[in-house]
Amino acid sequence: QVQLVESGGGLVQAGGSLRLSCAASGNIFSINAMGWYRQAPGKQRELVAAITKRGSTNYADSVKGRFTISRDNAKNTVYLQMNSLKPEDTAVYYCKTSIAFVGDYWGQGTQVTVSS
Repeated sequence: QVQLVESGGGLVQAGGSLRLSCAASGNIFSINAMGWYRQAPGKQRELVAAITKRGSTNYADSVKGRFTISRDNAKNTVYLQMNSLKPEDTAVYYCKTSIAFVGDYWGQGTQVTVSS
């Protein structure tokens, strides 16, 4: 069994910052890619940022220069630092991990609300 626990969401004013965390635990041999997705009401879930085991990253165009993804392999944890938040960043944010020999797991989601 693998569990993902997300934290760090909340309500913030436009221009503010939040940091999301997602910790994986359980029967984990090795974690490959880790990433953050988001889903706003009435919209499809979209990739926000992803990071490989070796640290290569990619970002959605809408968050480049504002969000930073990082990971701590020793703690099986991925982070998303979100700066200069905009109302359009409001969504439920989900972490996803790809675990070797097991498959993909999703977190339960954490709400991020940015007020104007």
